[in-house]
Amino acid sequence: MIAQRSGIRSPGWAANAAEASAVVLLLHGYGSNESDLAGLAPALRLALPWAALRAPLELGNGGAAWFTITTPGNPDAEPVAQATDAIWGWVDANLASTTLVIPIGFSQGGLMTSQLLRTRPERVLAPVVLGGFVLGADQPGDATLAGTRPPVFWGRGTDDRVIGEPAIARTSAFLPTHSSLVERRYPGLAHGINAAEIDDVRSFLALNAGAESVTVG
Repeated sequence: MIAQRSGIRSPGWAANAAEASAVVLLLHGYGSNESDLAGLAPALRLALPWAALRAPLELGNGGAAWFTITTPGNPDAEPVAQATDAIWGWVDANLASTTLVIPIGFSQGGLMTSQLLRTRPERVLAPVVLGGFVLGADQPGDATLAGTRPPVFWGRGTDDRVIGEPAIARTSAFLPTHSSLVERRYPGLAHGINAAEIDDVRSFLALNAGAESVTVG
């Protein structure tokens, strides 16, 4: 489980999260930690309360993971399900039942973003997958998503050598049939996030999560 005190939260979290209709969840990648994506909050000019969560699996040297890597890009379904349940456990313990979540995840955290959407689609608003992919196993919300097609942002670098082609192909097949996909590829970008992608995510959030979600200008 994710400890309720783990992670980093936006200033004034207690009051702001209680009143907000939606909050942002920042989900880091394998071997990183909550400080990594917390740096996206000012870059994106997030105006909603946010929490950068720490993954539950400790790797040492300050790093953490949502699940262990077996076959890269094709993880076993059960550890991913356990990690998904851990995030929802944190949400249930820290947010009102009516509060929507806007997950923004990088790499392994991008997979977790898609898992939140595919397990409780009614709780997820405008998810953002950065350098990530989707799980190969069917999920409880997939049939709902095929009908509702919510907006999803998927961005990745053309020079990313971490996420392999089978994972990209799987994601390329799934997202267009289960979302109103906004897909962006960034020439010369490896496994990372650049300024152009941040600008695109900010625009995506302003359009799909409400003008109040970010400060534009």
